[in-house]
Amino acid sequence: MQDIEAHLAAAADRVLQAFGRHDVDEYFSCFAEDATFVFYSTPERLESKAAFEAEWKRWEAEYGYHVLSCVASGRRVQIVTDDVGLVSHSLTTRVSTKSGEEVLEERETMVLRKDQAGGWQCVHEHVSPK
Repeated sequence: MQDIEAHLAAAADRVLQAFGRHDVDEYFSCFAEDATFVFYSTPERLESKAAFEAEWKRWEAEYGYHVLSCVASGRRVQIVTDDVGLVSHSLTTRVSTKSGEEVLEERETMVLRKDQAGGWQCVHEHVSPK
């Protein structure tokens, strides 16, 4: 069980580190094609990684959205099965837009699933304001 917990934490770290660097290619490689996304800034659930990628590109084009840093705290890892787990934490994210810099205080839950190669991919992400 501790091995699974460590792998889930490492997978979550990979997502957060790529996000915090605004490394878009690495960030989206952390998600399964069928992943779903719920963000308080988006009125509807995004039904796939492709839908989120399109939304991200819109944020960049319309708002000049760029992630400057992201720090997680208060992490909790929950093992559901040997192939599914949850990671939840609080986030402090610094972003820049055409309006300037902003610090966002949020909560995030990621559902991760082991893939066929034995790695872990995020299959659902839910972000809410803190």
